[in-house]
Amino acid sequence: MAAITDVSADVYQIELDEPHADGTLTWRHITVVISTVRADGVTGVGWTYGAGGAADVIRDVLAPAIDGMDTMDVQGCWQAMRVGARNALVPGLVMSAISAVDIALWDLKAKTLGTPLSWLLGRVRTAVPVYGSGGFTSLGEDELGRQLGTWVHEDGMSSVKMKIGGTTDERDVRRMNLARQAIGSGAQLFVDANGAYTAKQAVRIADRAAEADVTWLEEPVSSNDLTGLAMVRNAVQADVAAGEYGTSEGYFREMCQAGAVDCLQVDVTRCGGITGFLRAAAIAGSFELEISSHTAPQLHAAVSCAVPNIRHIEWFSDHVRADEILFAGCVRPDDGFLTPQTELSGHGLAVRDATDHRVQFPTWSATSRSL
Repeated sequence: MAAITDVSADVYQIELDEPHADGTLTWRHITVVISTVRADGVTGVGWTYGAGGAADVIRDVLAPAIDGMDTMDVQGCWQAMRVGARNALVPGLVMSAISAVDIALWDLKAKTLGTPLSWLLGRVRTAVPVYGSGGFTSLGEDELGRQLGTWVHEDGMSSVKMKIGGTTDERDVRRMNLARQAIGSGAQLFVDANGAYTAKQAVRIADRAAEADVTWLEEPVSSNDLTGLAMVRNAVQADVAAGEYGTSEGYFREMCQAGAVDCLQVDVTRCGGITGFLRAAAIAGSFELEISSHTAPQLHAAVSCAVPNIRHIEWFSDHVRADEILFAGCVRPDDGFLTPQTELSGHGLAVRDATDHRVQFPTWSATSRSL
């Protein structure tokens, strides 16, 4: 037995060269909350993206809940954190904090056992397809074409995603057609409205953009509007996807029961870490649905290989940049597939000396938001 002796958290911010925007939000930096869990001289590392307040939750609420527990009992630690955080209201910020600690616990367990994380979780495949993701509404048309085209023609990705919504319908349709020209006819074009449309508006835009041959329509309406999602799903040819904000089994079950999606999105940094990700995948599988991992490609590489019903991993440009600044050992796609490392125990990622990006008191303002 190795008992947990220390749980800590630090906050980092990665500034963007220019503001990025989607259909409903603009952000200027990426906030990363890194959690470390130590036992018997071994350290596990996990992280989440979002509000820096998750670090306070980790220190004040979660650390006491798992202090002294056995590093082998990851499921027990997960349950102890859920119970211990009850009065802090688990959905949302608390669940992102639990996610970071859970990932660190799985990394710690794999390191303790001397095995790569993907082997510990039990692989059903050795690599998972990725799709390039960015195409922000804040990009100029030339920038949009270059980014999407590079992923297809130089990096070998068979699918790419762009943001829509937040401007005019005409601009959205024009940019989708431009994106199709940039990637050619052989690649799949995905679009993400981030809940910016009404249901009928989403259907109208999908009809007008028929020539762009969009095969993935993400969050055409708010993910809280299950009726609207189902209506759009039944009216368009593209697969409708949502679920990135899910933090509980109930959330994912209700989305599947409502017939709201063709593919369920799950984010390991929000849904309760690796433990929550595996539970969400099982729920989707019970409805004969596939899942797609949302952002955070480095953290999704290992666990996605352990999921039978995974469709693909999102190679989200902002998180790719942030991870390569903060962590050593990042893996990169090869011919459109992401393979988790198997040379080191754990997930293989180590925190770099990134003192310049570490913050004591994360700030928020109407013009400086985090993603």
